[in-house]
Amino acid sequence: MKISKQIGIWSRAFGRGVYPYQMTWFLDLPGRGLIMSAKTVAGRLPVRPDASVLEIGPGSGYYSVQVAKRVPDGALTLLDIQPEMLEKSASKLKAAGISNFTIKQADAKILPFENESFDAIFLVTAFGEIEDRASFLSEASRVLKANGVLSITEHHPDPDFEYADAVSISLQKHGFVPLQKLGWRWAYTLNAVKVSTGES
Repeated sequence: MKISKQIGIWSRAFGRGVYPYQMTWFLDLPGRGLIMSAKTVAGRLPVRPDASVLEIGPGSGYYSVQVAKRVPDGALTLLDIQPEMLEKSASKLKAAGISNFTIKQADAKILPFENESFDAIFLVTAFGEIEDRASFLSEASRVLKANGVLSITEHHPDPDFEYADAVSISLQKHGFVPLQKLGWRWAYTLNAVKVSTGES
């Protein structure tokens, strides 16, 4: 690999924008769980065992395994713009003996699913990577069932980190009502519910 290309990959990894698949090894380094463990994130997702859950931007699948275990009678769908990320996540899930999942390559601004397909959607350090957030939030509302939950987790040192107050405002503009904020200022989960038209 040419040096200029390597530098470009490292710049993308530690700058704003879509995280490069070539750096997935960095996402699995020991110690990551000290900031936000996979069990913590999964435990903050308010879902039933039979829920249908969509994960946007799973990266290496670091959080996917624990969330899939939360819905043993349901299903987890992974969506990412990079097919290489999906392959990495799928391998991790299979290695953990998990089969209740599917993968889908797509841009988050146009979700390739039917209306009201999911009970919950969650993103971990991925919301800030989405350029067209208005389209994504509109699509998220469309594919979520009535009273479905959109769960956004952010933590430092992610370069795309978004503060909870700003995220909350964005969600409210698109018909979501914040339910709870868990964690602290620099590492939090914000859960919001889709409110049907006519509800307040």
